Amino acid sequence: MYICTRSLKLKVVCFNGCLTYVMIGYMAKTNKLVVPFLKWVGGKRQLMPSIIEHLPENISSYKYIEPFIGGGAVLFHLQPKNAIINDYNKELINVYEVIKNNIDELILDLKRHKNESAYFYELRSLDRNEKFKNLTPIQRASRIIFLNKTCFNGLYRVNNAGEFNAPFGRYKNPNIVNEPTLKAVNKYLNMNNIKIQCGDYSEVLKLANEKSFVYLDPPYHPISESSNFTGYIRGGWNMYDQIDLRVACDELDSKGIKFLLSNSSTDFIKDQYKKYKISAVKANRSINSIGTERGEIDELLIRNYE
Repeated sequence: MYICTRSLKLKVVCFNGCLTYVMIGYMAKTNKLVVPFLKWVGGKRQLMPSIIEHLPENISSYKYIEPFIGGGAVLFHLQPKNAIINDYNKELINVYEVIKNNIDELILDLKRHKNESAYFYELRSLDRNEKFKNLTPIQRASRIIFLNKTCFNGLYRVNNAGEFNAPFGRYKNPNIVNEPTLKAVNKYLNMNNIKIQCGDYSEVLKLANEKSFVYLDPPYHPISESSNFTGYIRGGWNMYDQIDLRVACDELDSKGIKFLLSNSSTDFIKDQYKKYKISAVKANRSINSIGTERGEIDELLIRNYE
């Protein structure tokens, strides 16, 4: 007996007297150690079952393109062999590049960090003075990972000047040097055709064609004024950026390019994408600067295919 969903087929088999499900026709065997190496606001790990359910059939036959890579949860779950990943955040993309090209040097540098408040604020302040220009790419990547693992609630946040401004988290034993994960991600990025880019998402979308699948996870439209978090990059993200992205999705659709987009469940987003298929899903958000706004919320998955 077979059970079919939009993105995978399950075969019911008997094993040691018990019925179980076997996935077939989905993705190649993946490495469970390949997971996000940063905590990221809006990360998709806990939303993964819903995302998988909404993927197109034969997803492994497409070139995977993710213009807003963030923490990379979807990429690392699917582990496609051919992909283009991008983000506008230069410091974030530098981390990906260093993990791919300088893993041993990065791990060595991560081991020198101290989980102390004074040290944290000293390292955080580097992007506020000329010393920052003297840091090597390895030191910059090490700094970002350390700050991410030791800052309050894992909140990656910069101010309008592009300066990291999350406070010290006071964790007893933060996992600053996650060596197995870093090495697994290094191997994945080098053993497959993964192109890493840094720039505006519109430039990456120009590389897509009908053999591509595009997953878009932009900064979310705020559900209220108090929840308006756009601190991933200098300058933030506003309503007009959301409109520009919808126009870009219209262009993808006109070219026959499949896309799946995540965003907040607001009337504005629903209206922008009303001609597409919209599914509401539940997501638990544990990373937020406002404690009362953590927990289960509605999010949208928007697609242009059956």
